[in-house]
Amino acid sequence: MSQIAASDQEPDFIEVGEGDARRRIAVRARNGGSPGLFWLGGFKSDMKGTKAIALDDWAAAQGRGSVRFDYSGHGESGGEFADGTIGRWLEESVAVFSQFCRGRQVVIGSSMGGWMALLLAREIARRGNASASLAGLVLIAPAPDFTEELMWKGFSPEIRTEIESRGMWLRPSEYGDGSPYPITRNLIAEGRNHLLLGSQIDVGCPVRILQGAQDPDVPWKHAFALVHRLPAEDVVLTMIQDGDHRLSRPQDIARIIAAVAEIG
Repeated sequence: MSQIAASDQEPDFIEVGEGDARRRIAVRARNGGSPGLFWLGGFKSDMKGTKAIALDDWAAAQGRGSVRFDYSGHGESGGEFADGTIGRWLEESVAVFSQFCRGRQVVIGSSMGGWMALLLAREIARRGNASASLAGLVLIAPAPDFTEELMWKGFSPEIRTEIESRGMWLRPSEYGDGSPYPITRNLIAEGRNHLLLGSQIDVGCPVRILQGAQDPDVPWKHAFALVHRLPAEDVVLTMIQDGDHRLSRPQDIARIIAAVAEIG
């Protein structure tokens, strides 16, 4: 793991899964001081996004370790996006964290990455990973349970029927190149194995949440629902009144970095 600038660093690759489910995952990792930063991106996002690069650059300037990667079907990783599920991407998150992280880590999750961060925290506690631990979570427009709460429950009967009968629906997108992307029956069904908002969520570390009040994709009420499921101690929700879903403006990134620095 080199110390070169994030924009110049070539990824490492690891293999995750067995047999036909085996896929090649691209990882960019830098050694450094603790606590390190572990980035979990959003649905249909990659590790070259504005927030991921800004955090990686900040970590490098602070002499801190940093790890980011692309889920399968995203960015530079292998696999097809349509094969992706929450459990599949969680398996990859756990594999990258276990292989590349040492010491205390601030896990930063954006949108779907916020759900991944909460699931990862639960998995770390279950496994008792001795080589790396959580210093805290920073969640940006976190979207736990989004496949059920923000997708399935909001879909029209016609869209539900298309997913159930054809196995997928092509959802229009305002992000990336604007191409529609598949929402599969398997994504929805498998996501039900990982729902969190129905009970208390004990992550065992400080949590900082940043939410845009103008977010059209993850409503601010969703962040409040999450806060109510987290322990009362050391959980802070920051509502950004003019913030959208991306939260990628310079002032938004400054708030994200401040939240990371506050944890340690």
